[in-house]
Amino acid sequence: MRQQIINEARTWLETPFHHQGRVKGVGVDCIGVVGLVGVYFGFLKEADIPNNYAHSPNASMMQKQLEKHLQKIRIEEAGIGDILHFCFDREPQHVGFLTDVGLLHAYAQVRKCVEHSYDATWQSRVRGAYRFRGLE
Repeated sequence: MRQQIINEARTWLETPFHHQGRVKGVGVDCIGVVGLVGVYFGFLKEADIPNNYAHSPNASMMQKQLEKHLQKIRIEEAGIGDILHFCFDREPQHVGFLTDVGLLHAYAQVRKCVEHSYDATWQSRVRGAYRFRGLE
């Protein structure tokens, strides 16, 4: 199942970054990729995916929503198909999937959904890890 999650997430690659976007090939943001992959497999409902938030999400609200809809795990336990919560500046405001290649996420700085290595810089940004409930 974990590889299936990543295979579905990869169908979003190259989708342009668009704040609150939810359409494959047209536009998506980081929470959109994670949420819609969760919906695809029945782990989440579309109503579970946050919308109507600022370009710089409220970090505490984001964390509450992640904890409400996903299972919090220790960062060290994260594996393929799990979701990492990242911090760029002060507070964590970004999410992406851990893959067999590295990290898959809709990344505003490169304006699209990408997959790349999970290097020391990215590892230093991780502030939390989550798993879809029911995924063992």
